[in-house]
Amino acid sequence: MAVRHRLIRASPDEVWEVLSDIEKYGDWVVGTSRTEEAEGDWPELGATLRYEIRLGPVTLHNTTVVRRTEPKHILELEADSGPLGTARIALELRPWGEQTLLILDEHPLRGAGGLLHNSLVDAVQQVRGRAMLGRLADLCEPDGAPSRGSLRRPRLIRA
Repeated sequence: MAVRHRLIRASPDEVWEVLSDIEKYGDWVVGTSRTEEAEGDWPELGATLRYEIRLGPVTLHNTTVVRRTEPKHILELEADSGPLGTARIALELRPWGEQTLLILDEHPLRGAGGLLHNSLVDAVQQVRGRAMLGRLADLCEPDGAPSRGSLRRPRLIRA
């Protein structure tokens, strides 16, 4: 299990606004190269989006569905990577003065990812989680200056 946290210099309302913006999804989710709306209104319960992840010459077509949502507090997603299985991605927003303590909890649920889960997978998820929280902070914080490389925006395709 990979749990990470980050203090973001923005209110929970401001952080939720970014999490609710499907067009910004690929800006903070590491590995996403293209995103499109599928079903429902993001991030309402049951809403789904489709996206691509490119790993060298391989392109994976994945979906993510909202499994739990408490606006401005909790967003829990289930990412389906086909034969690799599914993963739970839980984001909890806690007010911390005028800022937000964001807690990211990500772990495999089903399929190969769950069967092959080990400390090496956790280490990779820790690195990925750190990068995702950094990108999210870059989008939310008032100075708006990226602190970790460029934010490459995937192309959003409206269904």
